[in-house]
Amino acid sequence: MTSLRPVATEPRTLRLSPRDNVVVAVDEVAQGTLAGDGIAANARIGKGHKMAVAPIAKGTSILKFGQIIGFATGDILPGDWVHEHNTAMGEFERDYAFGAGVRNEAPLPVQERATFQGYRRANGKAGTRNYIGILTSVNCSASVARFMAEAVTKSGILDAYPKIDGIIPFVHGTGCGMAAKGEGFEILKRTQWGYATNPNLAGVLLVGLGCEVFQIHRLKEAYNIVESDTFRTLTIQDSGGTRKTIEAGVAAIKEMLPKANDVRRETIPASELILALQCGGSDGYSGITANPALGAAVDLLVKHGGTGILSETPEIYGAEHLLTRRAVSRDVGEKLIARIKWWEQYAARNGGEMNNNPSPGNKAGGLTTILEKSLGAAAKGGTSNLTAVYEYAEKVTAKGFVFMDTPGYDPVSATGQVAGGANVLCFTTGRGSAYGCKPTPSIKLATNTDMYRRMVEDMDINCGDVLDGVTIEEKGRQIFELILRVASGEKSKSELLGYGDNEFVPWQIGATM
Repeated sequence: MTSLRPVATEPRTLRLSPRDNVVVAVDEVAQGTLAGDGIAANARIGKGHKMAVAPIAKGTSILKFGQIIGFATGDILPGDWVHEHNTAMGEFERDYAFGAGVRNEAPLPVQERATFQGYRRANGKAGTRNYIGILTSVNCSASVARFMAEAVTKSGILDAYPKIDGIIPFVHGTGCGMAAKGEGFEILKRTQWGYATNPNLAGVLLVGLGCEVFQIHRLKEAYNIVESDTFRTLTIQDSGGTRKTIEAGVAAIKEMLPKANDVRRETIPASELILALQCGGSDGYSGITANPALGAAVDLLVKHGGTGILSETPEIYGAEHLLTRRAVSRDVGEKLIARIKWWEQYAARNGGEMNNNPSPGNKAGGLTTILEKSLGAAAKGGTSNLTAVYEYAEKVTAKGFVFMDTPGYDPVSATGQVAGGANVLCFTTGRGSAYGCKPTPSIKLATNTDMYRRMVEDMDINCGDVLDGVTIEEKGRQIFELILRVASGEKSKSELLGYGDNEFVPWQIGATM
């Protein structure tokens, strides 16, 4: 991809496709100022917002990225600000063209692949971090899990085990008052076991109350789990109450510490990386800078034999036809469309609609409809073939670029990806999302320089310089190299700030009873 350097005039604008009838303001455009093909702005156009550069008749398509992002609710003149006051969603045909864009791809030979310094687990998986996790079967055991983690941490015993990154209590708000079978139960089951087996955890203690719907023994039976020196379970009721459970839990964790600490980083090929892709607090620059740059990094990772997981199904809505073209089989493409249809029904039965997303912050940053947001969000997935589609928290086993069905809400989405096996995560943001993740390190990518400078302690990479001439390929390589360094132990900004203890948020589906 060539540089996106705009024409050297002030204020700067970008026309992202020759088909487009709008341009994006790189700089603020004052009313009456010439911009975008020498057209005078009829109103102030904020940074990241859109200005019409051709007449758009009422009811006709508004085009950005060469794709439909909405329909004019009234006649729009050249120079008009184009946003939710004159733009609306509408139905239009998508040509899914299953597999039409599939390329003959092959990863690099093993000897040419990049490497990182990671932890090789006994089951062959590769970890990038070395935590002990305390999982909870139900909200009723959440406090006890926190008390256990605090007791171990405050005791100072971890000083003797420097290779352990910490003790994480994974607490949540469900596990009871729910159906004992069906979609919601299965999602929680997959999520719990997915975290328990994520390679970034060296040991796991699962704590329950005892009488909850989500019974620990059912989880153990479902996955043929046998307790060991790295996997233990407790319930508050069987242990004799809060204090005795905390004491038993602390003792169990202390028994895990020597083995969890008996690890060393070793050279592992980048093909063992499973990269979760997230975006939050998006703006009008997201689909121009950080998201395509991350997509370029994903293409590099796939070239080196690794895996990238695109998710947030409501945020690829309207762009799914671009992904089905890359599906390696019709079955893969059809599975993606089936999840899209599920979401349409899910939103309808809960009194919502797909265009409830973008959020107010997204709109303030220049995004008008979910169609526009989705086109930018899908760019995180790069250009590689789509090799598989997974349901929430399913184990990701395919190599290459894959999709996992998740909500668009970042903590819930990332929880599914980590349960699927992601051992590193990249998160793009234009407004400045405050997010981190444990046990999987999160790398934050800023879409614009202004926000990067304001929140430099939170952001790992500034992608705003793409607007100043840095190529997408160059920025993608910079991101890829940082992924390798973070996978090797370099701490991301969110890790340095201590994020990640509260971002375990399993997706709750179904009635709370």
